[in-house]
Amino acid sequence: MKEKTIGFIGLGAMGSHSARLLAKAGFRVQGFDLNPVALKALLSDGGVACKSISEAVHGVNQVLLFVVNGKQAEQVLFGSGGVKETAAPGTTIMSCVTMAPSEASRIGDLCREQGWRFIDSPVSGGTAGAARGSLTIMAAGETAAIEDCRPIYETIGQRLMVVGSEPGQGAMVKTINQLLCGVHLAAAGEAMAMAKRAGLDLQAVWDVVNYSAAGSWMLNDRGPRMVASSFDTPTSAVDIFVKDLGIVADVARQMRFPVPLAATALQSFLGVSGAGNGRQDDAAVMRYYEGFSPLNEKVS
Repeated sequence: MKEKTIGFIGLGAMGSHSARLLAKAGFRVQGFDLNPVALKALLSDGGVACKSISEAVHGVNQVLLFVVNGKQAEQVLFGSGGVKETAAPGTTIMSCVTMAPSEASRIGDLCREQGWRFIDSPVSGGTAGAARGSLTIMAAGETAAIEDCRPIYETIGQRLMVVGSEPGQGAMVKTINQLLCGVHLAAAGEAMAMAKRAGLDLQAVWDVVNYSAAGSWMLNDRGPRMVASSFDTPTSAVDIFVKDLGIVADVARQMRFPVPLAATALQSFLGVSGAGNGRQDDAAVMRYYEGFSPLNEKVS
């Protein structure tokens, strides 16, 4: 069963769903997270709740990371008590972490020094996609490594897209993806806030624009929450876009490439987060635009 045993690090909002799907599919999932509630949930889903990273990766040849960012990924792999202390040469590290391309490239180099195979494979689809097993996976790494891990990726995702052979290329594709997502969502928030400012029926506005040429996936998905001002149960938080659009800005600066729309979108999310709404659903970006003038004043 060794080939069907996975070390799984990071049982947060998305990772917990992917771990559950893998356990239900017959994989032995040895999971670790600092949150005891997440470990208890994994146990109830048929996984193995581990007390340490070392325990989670003991005896496995495939390790799946679902931590928050590149810094955490590097710490989990190479820090005190990390994967390095237990994993043998030949281990495959599957990183589903959103990070800067330079971070993914560096981690890939460090993994090679350990004799590990590293797949830079960030995902898109949010918590809902993770729950359904419909994530899009942007994988970059050795062809043989990706093929060996295909059954795992196809259990947690609907589309495994091989986007390159070198770590960092998956992260770059995710950066482009998040540029578009952030801009689309900020634009949707701006439009719906303007409709609210004008005193329009937001449901009627959404019904029109969502099914016209103005429609987008983000408007379709987040629009109902904007209409209902329902932001307290996040599927993806405002601060996720603060992080991801920050990566876009950093990468663009390094490339000397202008990203004015992404920069404006980042300011919108920063404004909402700075007002204390960072943990709310990212559709709350609408609140940034609502704050420009009193909502009880209508335009003539």
